[in-house]
Amino acid sequence: MFKHSQLESVKASLSHPANAGIPMHARIQRAIRQLILDGALSSGKPLPASRALAKSLGVSRDTIESSYAQLHAEGFIDRRVGSGSFVAEISEFLPRYQRAKRDVRHANRAPSLSKRGAAMFQSGGVCELLTPRPFAPGVPDTRSFPLSLWERMQRQVLKEVGTQALLHSSPQGAEPLRQAIADYVNLERGARASADRVLVLTSSQQAMMLCASTLLDPGERIFIEDPAYYGARNAFDAAGLECIPVSVDRQGVMVEPILSDPRRAKAIYLTPSHQFPTGATLSLDRRLALIDWAARNRAWIIEDDYDSEFHYAGKPTACVQGLDHRDRTIYIGTFTKSLFPGLRIGYAVLPQELVKPITIARTLLDGHTASIAQLTLARFVDGGHFGAHVRTMRGIYAQRLDVLTKLVVKHLGEFVTPQVPIGGLQMSCEFICDISERSVIDAARRVGIELLGLSALHADRNNGKAGFLMGFAAYTPEELEVAVKKLATTLQREKRK
Repeated sequence: MFKHSQLESVKASLSHPANAGIPMHARIQRAIRQLILDGALSSGKPLPASRALAKSLGVSRDTIESSYAQLHAEGFIDRRVGSGSFVAEISEFLPRYQRAKRDVRHANRAPSLSKRGAAMFQSGGVCELLTPRPFAPGVPDTRSFPLSLWERMQRQVLKEVGTQALLHSSPQGAEPLRQAIADYVNLERGARASADRVLVLTSSQQAMMLCASTLLDPGERIFIEDPAYYGARNAFDAAGLECIPVSVDRQGVMVEPILSDPRRAKAIYLTPSHQFPTGATLSLDRRLALIDWAARNRAWIIEDDYDSEFHYAGKPTACVQGLDHRDRTIYIGTFTKSLFPGLRIGYAVLPQELVKPITIARTLLDGHTASIAQLTLARFVDGGHFGAHVRTMRGIYAQRLDVLTKLVVKHLGEFVTPQVPIGGLQMSCEFICDISERSVIDAARRVGIELLGLSALHADRNNGKAGFLMGFAAYTPEELEVAVKKLATTLQREKRK
């Protein structure tokens, strides 16, 4: 018979919730197989008679016979007529397997990665909350999305396209959606786009990774705003690029350090319409200066227009790409912020010479974007529903920004100064008292509040202004009030420490 511990191990495996959907004979077979692989049952060890094991486990003898038959077929046991069942003489590799398994189980070593892999791992990637909580930045209000309208349009797409929608899509993207995107950015953002220059992607993050890997070699230089969106910095760092931080003021990125830099950079990354995280808008004279710089140096401008749909004061400025007649600008946009994150559709408007190279590079990542979502979105945009939804949400978000600003002044005024943006989905707040940014973020997380620290967005965290970003778009005025009061209590507690 099995030892008591071995029998209990088999019983535990049979009752484990993870095995609930597996037939009983398979559960027993896998439990015994694992005992053999772990070395608990050595070669030549006799197994209990099927009748005895069936009685111990409370199952039928046929169940045990089925388990033993499968183990015999896989080569784990030998069955000898008149003698019973025994653990087979497994190959010489089994002891090595057992040692390797123990080594993996007990080792606490860093994984063996390439330099690029290590850079990706150490960056922490881009972390998104599966269930947003105040004040996670960059999250739209999905509760107000016209889901029934979307579902109806998706049914129409499936009815018209049929099983064709289940096949591979063009790696560049479905033509109807590329045309809809081109029409939209030309009308609303002043771009110079055509359907043949649009590349449909899964996200703006994917677009940045593609730009980093196809336009620059490891070690080459790229200018990047300081502070900057951490996802962009991580993408460029992971590609092995040398990121050169350039300070930002109220008119956006400062161009003098770029124009006077004696070493040539191959690109610059910008968020000109609504700088992340300061909210500054890049002035026209600086836009024109950077366009001229890119043309003279055969460099690229990577323009991330991540949430330009939501502008609350004055009229939004035209995108840099629309001003660039030298065709050195890659324009990146996304529907993640304007519609909903689960859509997973972003896009890039590329210079003509880059369309084929970057499209081919894209096929090495994920091949294509899901056809059904693309065709549904194309219909949603063409039908005017996208524009209507954006206008509705713009009004809602403007109201929520106003509510948040007043709440911050009232309840957090002794701790921070709000930097009220003219657009976007989040507001930055800078500390006006001596308090640890890291401790505040950690304490807020413990009470269900998510803040993004400002210091981490600077190239040199020690020189950046301390504070945090507060996303407001996804939360009702009532939810904002509850969260702000909770944060105020947390800050009071941290200040007394």
